[in-house]
Amino acid sequence: MGTADVEAVWRIESARIVAALTRFTGDFELAEDAAQEAVAEALVSWRRAAPVNPAGWLMATARRRAIDAIRRRSALQQRYALLAVDAAACLVDEDIDPDRIDDDVLALMFVSCHPVLSPEARVALTLRVVGGLSSEEIARAFLVSVPTVQARITRAKKTIAAARVPFELPPAAERRERLGGVLSVLYVIFTEGSTATSGDRLLRPDVAYEAIRLARTLAALQPDEPEVHGLLALCELTAARFPARTGPDGSPVLLEDQDRRRWDVSAIRRGLTALSRASARGLGPYGLQAAIAATHASAPSVEATDWERIVVLYEALGRVAPSPVVDLNRAVAVAMASGPAHALAIVDELIAANRLPGSHLVPTVRGELLARLGRRAEARAELELAARLCANQRERSVLLRKASESASPGPTID
Repeated sequence: MGTADVEAVWRIESARIVAALTRFTGDFELAEDAAQEAVAEALVSWRRAAPVNPAGWLMATARRRAIDAIRRRSALQQRYALLAVDAAACLVDEDIDPDRIDDDVLALMFVSCHPVLSPEARVALTLRVVGGLSSEEIARAFLVSVPTVQARITRAKKTIAAARVPFELPPAAERRERLGGVLSVLYVIFTEGSTATSGDRLLRPDVAYEAIRLARTLAALQPDEPEVHGLLALCELTAARFPARTGPDGSPVLLEDQDRRRWDVSAIRRGLTALSRASARGLGPYGLQAAIAATHASAPSVEATDWERIVVLYEALGRVAPSPVVDLNRAVAVAMASGPAHALAIVDELIAANRLPGSHLVPTVRGELLARLGRRAEARAELELAARLCANQRERSVLLRKASESASPGPTID
């Protein structure tokens, strides 16, 4: 077995292995370090002879490394005696109780997304210990240096230890509130993959699909939580458009220009199924966003889209999860449903309240609304400002092109 085989096994099994090791040792940092040592050993050993049970081999090796670490650093003989079991008996006994494995993986998600951690640390730790990504992969995904990622992960593990965060499922009374933090992390990961904030690519599909994989895992572990299905629906329906969102050279293709025949029908079907499950007890913020994505997915063209429904959904979203970005998106929908003048009033209110300072999104939408109103000089100034504020090179090129044209048929919707 080669490097790719080891990486594939690790990507699939990492959450279960780290979770089981954390319960086994009671030490989150030790568990993750021991698991990484097992992977490093597998990269060498598996080239000579592939194990019959790769996941079991990784678990057994990681447990031995954990025991060795405790033996080296701990003077607690009673604890050592409890953990220093015969290595031959260290195969994956967790496989006997799949329900326990599921609880362990869910607990690992809650620990990785614990509120004591910074948002950046939650994302990095979740991708590392739940997603199984390497520091190099995380660094490439978020366009930061490998040392920066490693420092975030190290600080996160030390913070968890210092805060004495227990490796367990939160009590039922606070689980739903904490679940929101987990969903938020997965949403951030998916959003970065679906519209990169910087760099020379519009999409980072590998990041987005990792978020979808984690969302599917969470939906399987928490099948009765509607917002979990809402987030999964949103991700699936948004990702369905990936094949049509960029041209052969990687340049962005706006919604009105996309070939809808290239949209992923299977992803749309999965998204609609998840949305149906989310709707069982009323839609929350992620479910409402998924309903908006579903409205786009069901329309044969931009012109045939039910924009009135989208406006209503954005109004509902603004009530349950107020946000200037929601208001800005509502303005785009209003422009399509009622005309640019009504939408421009909404955008100008956002500017007057200084609700999205420094964002390229506001001048982008305002510039295109002004273009539709025939106010070309003002439109060009707004679009040039948007280009200066935009950190993504692909988006910037589109904005500069629009600025030079100083006229656009309608607001950018993507």
